[in-house]
Amino acid sequence: MSGRTGMSAVNGTNYHLKEEIKAYWSARAATFDASPGHEIFSEDERRAWRDLIAKHLGPGDGRRALDLASGTAVISHLMDDAGYKVTGLDWSEAMLERARAKARQRGRDIRFRIADAEHTMEPDAAYDVVITRHLVWTLIDPESCFREWLRVLKPGGRLLIVDGDFVNTGWRERLVKKLAAGLESIGLVKPDQPHKPADPENTFNSILSRVYFSQGARAGDVAALLRETGFEPVAIDQELQAIHRAQAKNFSLLKGILRGLQHRYAVCAVKPHTSDKG
Repeated sequence: MSGRTGMSAVNGTNYHLKEEIKAYWSARAATFDASPGHEIFSEDERRAWRDLIAKHLGPGDGRRALDLASGTAVISHLMDDAGYKVTGLDWSEAMLERARAKARQRGRDIRFRIADAEHTMEPDAAYDVVITRHLVWTLIDPESCFREWLRVLKPGGRLLIVDGDFVNTGWRERLVKKLAAGLESIGLVKPDQPHKPADPENTFNSILSRVYFSQGARAGDVAALLRETGFEPVAIDQELQAIHRAQAKNFSLLKGILRGLQHRYAVCAVKPHTSDKG
């Protein structure tokens, strides 16, 4: 399995790493929604996300949903659109400030609370569904997190993870990146507008080198760890082309091609009706 063995969240090293991760994403909050792939910029993309949610989680019908690492609430709003009663958790107050402001502006009744995904402080069996986007690849101790998510789900409840391997690149990705860099260097292709602050200390790569999936969060590894934690059945869905096509319209041509070549996926996992682990 990729990454390192599970580590306790109370370990001093992990505590400091968690604080680094929190500080990094808090610093990203101000420009987070400016980035395609974070915020949604078209109805086509919004429809594609709604289709993915409906495919794996079904209609809301007032059921309770927990959006983990909710950030500025992009996924929370999609779940609200689908008819779920949504709680968004994030441990960055800067992200939550923007999430609350967005909900007020749009007249949405979404509950937001600051909390760690590994220690949600939510009651047992409180949620019908749990959803998270681009969180798992950042986790220090995914096994502990998955146990926590199993705990807060009702029996028969569903977890939907949307994530990717942002470390490993295939030969086609490397070729397109090399081509893009070459065209940019001679001025034939305009570079994408950066949507994140400068990182002179290389904080991002330093953090990435120390998380569990430092070698890349492959779908099969995530699914295997979910099964070990007690989820069953677990299904991998890599048919995300509709989302990627819609996002690509907001990227340069070559970056849009790259989006479709990356190892991105959804994993849907179910809490069994009888379990000695949850």
